[in-house]
Amino acid sequence: MARVSHKRVKQLLNEKRSKITDKQFFTSRILAGHYEDVAAAQSKRYRYDRRVHVNIYWDPKDGNAASTNNTSIVINAGHPWVTKTRGRMERYEMVSGLFAHELGHVLYTDFLAKQTYMNYLSKYKWYPAPPDLKTSRDTANERDFWEYVKLDPQNLKLAMQIASFIANVLEDGYIENRILSEFPGVLGYNLSVMRDRQFQDMGTVTQLIEREDDGSSHIFQSILQIMLSYALFGEIKYDDTPLSDERIQTVFQLIPQLDEAITTTSAKQRWKIVSLIMIRCWHLIEDYIELCKKQHEDAVAAGSGGTTGEVLSGLLQAISGASAESSGSGKPVAGSEAWKSPASHAAARGRTQALARQNQSGDDEEKSDESGASASEEEESPEVPAPTQTDSENGSAADDVGAPLDSAGGASSKQETTDHEGGRIPEHQTDSVSAPVGGSTEYDDEYQREMNENAASDIERMLDQMAEKAATKQLESERLKELNEAAQSISYGDIHSGVDIRVHRIAEVDDQLQEQYHAISAPLLNISRQLQRSLVQRLKDQQRGGKQTGLVMGRRLDAHALCRNDGKVFYKNNLPNEIPKISVGLLLDESGSMSCSDRSTYARAAAIILYDFCQSLNIPIMVYGHSTGWGSEVDLYSYAEFDSIDRDDKYRLMDIAARNSNRDGAALRYVAEQLSKRAEEVRLLILVSDGQPAASGYSGTAAEEDLRGIKQEYKRKGILFVAAAIGDDRQNIERIYGDSYLDITDLNQLPVKLTAVIKRFLK
Repeated sequence: MARVSHKRVKQLLNEKRSKITDKQFFTSRILAGHYEDVAAAQSKRYRYDRRVHVNIYWDPKDGNAASTNNTSIVINAGHPWVTKTRGRMERYEMVSGLFAHELGHVLYTDFLAKQTYMNYLSKYKWYPAPPDLKTSRDTANERDFWEYVKLDPQNLKLAMQIASFIANVLEDGYIENRILSEFPGVLGYNLSVMRDRQFQDMGTVTQLIEREDDGSSHIFQSILQIMLSYALFGEIKYDDTPLSDERIQTVFQLIPQLDEAITTTSAKQRWKIVSLIMIRCWHLIEDYIELCKKQHEDAVAAGSGGTTGEVLSGLLQAISGASAESSGSGKPVAGSEAWKSPASHAAARGRTQALARQNQSGDDEEKSDESGASASEEEESPEVPAPTQTDSENGSAADDVGAPLDSAGGASSKQETTDHEGGRIPEHQTDSVSAPVGGSTEYDDEYQREMNENAASDIERMLDQMAEKAATKQLESERLKELNEAAQSISYGDIHSGVDIRVHRIAEVDDQLQEQYHAISAPLLNISRQLQRSLVQRLKDQQRGGKQTGLVMGRRLDAHALCRNDGKVFYKNNLPNEIPKISVGLLLDESGSMSCSDRSTYARAAAIILYDFCQSLNIPIMVYGHSTGWGSEVDLYSYAEFDSIDRDDKYRLMDIAARNSNRDGAALRYVAEQLSKRAEEVRLLILVSDGQPAASGYSGTAAEEDLRGIKQEYKRKGILFVAAAIGDDRQNIERIYGDSYLDITDLNQLPVKLTAVIKRFLK
């Protein structure tokens, strides 16, 4: 194949880059891999040893924006949250925000606690303990709750479904605040961008009441929406609804529990709070469940399918800003238990808490029971003005590597983050600490997060990678066409007349091949490195030349060695020698018998070692496999070519396998013809086989004579043959190839012996 010009490559890159759509960009494996690398880098502090897989798809009709099962993250880049955002960079930040949210679940959510809670509830028990009931109303609600769920198994399932949703609301608040606190750089910034959009889209209390009035919502659904707003952002969009409204007052009375739920690292405590919320709101929840059951009955009467649980899921999914419930079977990472909520969110919660204290209503018993908690909260929370109806206080600080400039152009005060420990003060004895004079507490309401200046460059870099991948795929497709044209132009002789020759080559290497290669290649590449070390120094000495001393015979006496008694007193000068240029063609038998005794496995391992060995020493190498179809056609498999386009040939080697029959003559002639076009002084063709030629109409002495003729023909053209036998037909292969035969009885020695052949020609 003709070498691809750089001009052609650049032209293709520009052409492909300009045609990349948002759907192609966001669903590309390159972007998913980028997020996987981010997850691996950001979770190093916790020594999180599981690789998080990311899958991004595009489905505008799917109501789920993102989800996780603890080992993989799935993101819908076609969700309206993303597509309604203008600009690719802004959409990228939204998708990155969804990724940051789901990564928070992977790192901090205790999935086992959820399973345990649901198991207990299914047995009519609370986990980890009964909720703290402080009023007679709570006690009555709990009694009514158990009576209702025991009445009908369906009631229990729907109650469990609502409990799971409430837990997800609290968990979202917890993990997002923790991500913003512990990852204030790019992850935190992108999460803040997504949160800003969520808060803008979230309806006001007045709008929620209007939806109730037109029958499209329920009061408990409105309470969940207000609860989610407080858990995520620390504030509520009241609009013109009075603070004495039942919905607002319900959430106001739960503020101490909500604050604890989104700040505690204990999943058990969060589930206790879920139980308490269920009891506090029970009669509203009961009415909500009955509404779902009625809607399901109406749907069944109208001929629609589905279950009551699906009806409930559809209603809960309509809550703005709610994420899909995460699932999994793992525990959170073992990290620091101490973390601090972002200052801006603490300030927003403080303002809401102040409003709640000033406008709290309810019966005297409840006020009396909770007076202690209210007083303590009042001491901790600053007296600040009431929030505006539309402002969102959810900015976060950025801490990007490289100390970016702030918006004014000055240097950021934040330090560069490193992956190693440093700057610790050793323990030392002290008698006292100083007490500074004065000091004050100030509220900075003008703090703005630093912008993510890397977003644009990240997109440009990934677009370049995608364009390069698309261009190389097209070039590989063009190469495959040329390879098949070259195969058709060769005269294979009368014995192969009428035989179809097909060349197969993977145009684009997928992730699975890469993962398989990285899983098994480490010990094989170590063998390659050892073989290289044994040769490199010798080649350097040969190129450099020099003086060789300690010889028993020679023309020159070494005056410094005359005192020796062993007679080694001669020396000679070695002139610098150029290393002969060499190219290698490796042809692997992929007949069905190679599946026995792990022969194809050893052949694949030998190909990986040999390829790495040659690549490291700048030796051109091509690797082909051959088999047949179910008829008389010959299938050639191109694993590695002399001129690499996408540099992924090492991954293509993982496709080597046992297939059908073997018509060796046609395959051998094709590879020998390609090798004969090379300009190197030494052109070596290595054939690895486990038996005689055996295909439809091609076997026995006639086939053997064909192979001997091909060998002699190309030997006259300067091609050196080595036939490695790894099967039971070693005598037959030796009879066919004569002095080119290489016996490999021990398959463990296959890579070493094949590499030794190349080393012999380099000396």
